[in-house]
Amino acid sequence: MRTRLVVSAALLFAASLPLHLDASTFDFTFAGSGVSGAIQLTYGAATDAKYSQAFEVTGISGTFSDSNNGLNIVNAPIGSLLAVKHDAPEPTNLLAPNDFSRFAVAAGLPAQNNGFLTYDNLFWPGGSPQTASDYPVHGGFLDIYGLMFDIGGGRVVDVWSNGDFSGTGTGHIDYGAAVATSTTALDYAGGGVSITPEPSALALFGIGLAGILIWRRRTAVRSV
Repeated sequence: MRTRLVVSAALLFAASLPLHLDASTFDFTFAGSGVSGAIQLTYGAATDAKYSQAFEVTGISGTFSDSNNGLNIVNAPIGSLLAVKHDAPEPTNLLAPNDFSRFAVAAGLPAQNNGFLTYDNLFWPGGSPQTASDYPVHGGFLDIYGLMFDIGGGRVVDVWSNGDFSGTGTGHIDYGAAVATSTTALDYAGGGVSITPEPSALALFGIGLAGILIWRRRTAVRSV
C-alpha cells in the first residue's frame, strides 16, 4: 500500500514540475458572467527583457464564447496572438514589462482605459508580481495587461488578471475579459472571471505532496 502511494504521489508531483521547468504548453478554462473559453498556450524559453520569470507566449489555440450584449459568440475558434509592439507605458509607470503593448479602441471602453486595451502576452508560472506603479494588487498566471488574441471578423479578445484582492498571496485571483474591434468595445467584463487551474497552485500542491511523502518515510523508518 505504501509503495502505491509513493508512486502515485511522485507522478502527481512530477506532473506539477514542468510548469516551472521545461513545459511548452499550458491548458486552462475560464468562465464569468456571459463569457467562457478553453485555451492552450504555447511558450518557450524566451522571457520578458525586464522580468526573467515571465515567459513570452508564442502560440494559442482553443475556443471563446460570449453571450453578453447580443454578441452570440459560441465556441469561436481562437486565431493568432496579436503581435507584441513594445509600446511605451505612461512615464510614471516604472514597473510595466518590456513587452507592454496597446490596442486602440475608438469608443466604448471605460474612461480609465484612455481608449486602449493593454496586453503583453506573458505567462507567469509562479504568479505575476506588481507590474504597474499605481496598482499594487497582483498575482495570477497573467498580469494586469494580459493576453490578446484574434477571433475573426476584426474582433480581438483581451484576458487579464486583476490580482489577489485578499493581499495574502494565496487568495482567489480575479480575472477580466474584453471583446473589441478597433472601432468599438463589444463587451467589457472588468472582473468576476475565474480561471482553472492556476499553475502556481498546482506546483504548491506538488511541493506539499512531496513534504507529506518525506514525513511518512521518516515516520516509517522510526517505527522499524
